[in-house]
Amino acid sequence: MTPRRSLGGWAWLILTGLLAGFLSGLFGVGGGILIVPALVYLVRLDTRLAAGTSLLAILPSAIVGVLTYASAGNVDLLLAALLALGAIVGAPIGSWLLEKVSKRTLQWSFIAFIGVVIVSLFLVVPSRDAAVHIDVLGGVLLVILGVCTGILSGLLGIGGGVVVVPMLVVLFGSSDLLAKGSSLLMMIPTALSGTISNLRRKNVDVGAGLAVGGAACLTTTLGGLSAAAISPSLANILFAAFLVVIAVRMGFDAWPRRSAQ
Repeated sequence: MTPRRSLGGWAWLILTGLLAGFLSGLFGVGGGILIVPALVYLVRLDTRLAAGTSLLAILPSAIVGVLTYASAGNVDLLLAALLALGAIVGAPIGSWLLEKVSKRTLQWSFIAFIGVVIVSLFLVVPSRDAAVHIDVLGGVLLVILGVCTGILSGLLGIGGGVVVVPMLVVLFGSSDLLAKGSSLLMMIPTALSGTISNLRRKNVDVGAGLAVGGAACLTTTLGGLSAAAISPSLANILFAAFLVVIAVRMGFDAWPRRSAQ
């Protein structure tokens, strides 16, 4: 579905895409954490439609981001494949749960998780030369991580990089650039799977998704190059700050609904 909108509405979509694309390249995330509230508050989509539209917008940006990171050798195909395998299973589950689960409970739980991740980022500084050595147990854990991120992707309209990147750095000892590049590759089948599920439920504004995604492609490469130009310690600090913004935004979004009850 693609409702008619004003020129100002299209302008907001393009501006949202430009900023989301840069953040996607810089942090290895889909940008949905910015796209969803922008669609809700600036373009006036309802939350469920915004979440479904966000996944469509993530697709082209993630492809450009993967090409940027892969050109510098910062994509692990096996790692991304295992994550994607789990995420493909999880994304339809998340889309199905979107109409059944209290998002408020999910948001507060995710905020608590973000708090733990922020603390861990200050305890572990990744090496740019670090690679992930995958054994059987590690492979199973990566698939499980993928399932969890896929569910969150379907529920919240995010690509999962907010979860995957810090977990790869903290738990698997990955370099930050390898984690970001592999995260973006994982997002492609994840977002595609979730988008197909949402399209079947008529839960996507196709025009808005393509506008945001197209604009995001213009700035994703700049974000990826910026990520490589800064030190790992600064990258951790910036990612932690990004997570703080996410937590505050989610708290702001969840709190009024709780107080209204």
